[in-house]
Amino acid sequence: MSEPYAPPEAPATGPLSGLVVVSLEQAVAAPFATRQLADLGARVIKVERPGSGDLARGYDRTVRGMSSHFVWLNRGKESVQLDVRSPEGNRHLHALVQRADVLVQNLAPGAAARLGIGHETLASSRPELITCDISGYGSSGSYRDRKAYDLLVQCEAGLVSLTGTPDTPSKVGLSIADICAGMYAYSGILTALITRDRTGRGSQVEVSMLEALGEWMGYAEYYTRYGGTAPARTGASHATIAPYGPFTGRDGQTVTLGLQNEREWASFCDIVLRRPDLRDDPRFAGNADRVAHRAELDAVVEDVVSALTGDELVVRLEEASIAYGRRRTMEEFSTHPQLRERHRWATFDSPVGELKGLIPPVTLHGQRPPRLGRVPALGEHTASVLAWLAEQPRHGNRQGVHHVR
Repeated sequence: MSEPYAPPEAPATGPLSGLVVVSLEQAVAAPFATRQLADLGARVIKVERPGSGDLARGYDRTVRGMSSHFVWLNRGKESVQLDVRSPEGNRHLHALVQRADVLVQNLAPGAAARLGIGHETLASSRPELITCDISGYGSSGSYRDRKAYDLLVQCEAGLVSLTGTPDTPSKVGLSIADICAGMYAYSGILTALITRDRTGRGSQVEVSMLEALGEWMGYAEYYTRYGGTAPARTGASHATIAPYGPFTGRDGQTVTLGLQNEREWASFCDIVLRRPDLRDDPRFAGNADRVAHRAELDAVVEDVVSALTGDELVVRLEEASIAYGRRRTMEEFSTHPQLRERHRWATFDSPVGELKGLIPPVTLHGQRPPRLGRVPALGEHTASVLAWLAEQPRHGNRQGVHHVR
């Protein structure tokens, strides 16, 4: 069992302490990348539109009046309201960029250049600056200027065509295109920091949602290109492995089980199904055969499972060393025993009081734990950040990466 989470004593700690990140961000992709930088100790200054702020602030009001998306994505940041199109606001924006180590933006195509903060404009005066541009389809090509929302990119990447039942294609229940773009932006920024620490020069990091999600579609694309047909939509079952999917016991409990090799198939037949004769059934001789005869195989499994409770099925699966997972609701996930036993929940501050959330999933053993910073109110840090800009930069502040060796 891991030790209970103990927050750092001071807010500015962590492997990225001393790093200044300025982000003109909206919605999910860029905020997800920068929140992870904030968790590691970076100072993330979030530039928001006056009055309304990040559009994710208005997605819902489920967290005591705050948006669940905004709470999830913006912990530990400083919120600054700036009208970046006005002369004064644009001047403040440029002053922030001059103090930044990393500039992140997921504005509309061409907007950063029009504001005077495009990479090409900044490269000569700030060669050490790292810029990260996140877009739907990239900075070139015929799709460059298209609006890109998560579900639209799921469709363009072919993900919706693979998800759902044979009769009904379906989207993934999370903003997966945004999330994977944010993950690649995060890892790209970390890569650029390592490069700058070695060379002293910054980098331009570019991530498109379509290309990020396309990387995650790799197996399906290879399967289709070289196999001639796309993986079938099979609901909650695996498209290319059988048996691998949900089965419901007589008490209504649903357990998803999965087999990976022939040794497990033999054990499954002997111990779970108690049908050793199936081990040598030519319909089920190998995984490809079992997939080809999935309907017949599922009928056999369902016949056995329907006579068992969910707990009785789990006992047999444990004995046979077959992997399984219970189908949990979101409420059940929130009380998952494994997360509780590993002390993965912690509290953090917000404008609506103390909230609880998961600590970051990467555990750096032997180092101070990540900070779970406050979720900012809109414009909460405008005055303090502008006062900081009025100060003379300390020696070496513009090369903050050198504090992160």
